[in-house]
Amino acid sequence: MNEGDDAPLSPRLQTGLIGHEAAEAAFLEAWSAGRLAHAWLISGPRGIGKATLAYRIARFVLAGGGGSGGLFGDVPQNLEISPDSQVFRRVAMGGHADLKVLERGWADDKKTRMRGEIPVADVREVGGFLSLTPAEGGWRVVIVDAADEMNRSSANAILKVLEEPPRNALLLLLAHSPGRLLPTIRSRCRRLTLRPLADDQVELLLRRHRPDLEAGDAAALARLAEGSIGKALGLAEAGGLPLYRDMVGFFNALPRLDVPALHQFCEAAAKADGAFRTVTELFSWWLARAAAQAGRAGAGAASEAVPGEAGLQSRLVRVAGLDRWVELWEKTRDLFSRADAVNLDRKQVLLNAFFAVERCCRP
Repeated sequence: MNEGDDAPLSPRLQTGLIGHEAAEAAFLEAWSAGRLAHAWLISGPRGIGKATLAYRIARFVLAGGGGSGGLFGDVPQNLEISPDSQVFRRVAMGGHADLKVLERGWADDKKTRMRGEIPVADVREVGGFLSLTPAEGGWRVVIVDAADEMNRSSANAILKVLEEPPRNALLLLLAHSPGRLLPTIRSRCRRLTLRPLADDQVELLLRRHRPDLEAGDAAALARLAEGSIGKALGLAEAGGLPLYRDMVGFFNALPRLDVPALHQFCEAAAKADGAFRTVTELFSWWLARAAAQAGRAGAGAASEAVPGEAGLQSRLVRVAGLDRWVELWEKTRDLFSRADAVNLDRKQVLLNAFFAVERCCRP
């Protein structure tokens, strides 16, 4: 989800943050001690709260420490800023003069697809923005979401800013894959590494944002999401849980697939862009778990998103070794990637993937 979105989970609008108390405490400690780094690299998997933390930090700093008196006042206990405050409202509306957000943005006027990267022209505006006197006499803040979506020219442009940061300027760089960033960028930032949320934390957030979900469905989605509330909400929106249950149902019949029913399933999934992408993502995820289960060699079953799933995987991985499951995962992942790249027949792509699993599971 992009931070410019007006969706209910937009990080601009969030008043709380769950599961990242240590990262928040680390920033508060630096603020209170007067040793605030000019650049922070907030990294971790997609959808776990990196942008939410960045906006909490931005609001806090733009509000002068939430009324704590800045670096020399009372020690703040958290990053909370009242949603009724002017700072919170202006940040939420994207109208705070001392905050600049860089993101990929839309590639077309109809907002049907995102740009592939953050262009260098956008990044070059940062230097000029930070050189201005803060409109409200405090700090100027830049959020880059995400820094690993910058091209080489964009990365070099942001590096120039990091090398000579203006006074009272704060840069918050988000990264899903920090290893893709230039080493010189990473070395000039203080790191805040966020971990995936626990299943119960994802479930709690799901209940908050999707109260219409049944308790069992929320728990299952939390397991599928692997610690990402963003992924859990995306699966809920796309009907991912029913699709996953159908997919596991086919695997339950292995080593023989129900071919007529499979044709109907693949045809329906192929017609909708969202359904196709959801099925391919869940398919790859299931195969990765199967390979991991094979690698554990009976060391214990994984958690279940669907009742009986752990026993199913244990049964199937005994038929083929780790190498075959890893090879199958790699080949199907490549097949799904090529489906979009060269416009392959989506139904046939899904059928080929299921039939590959069937061949792998034959004694």
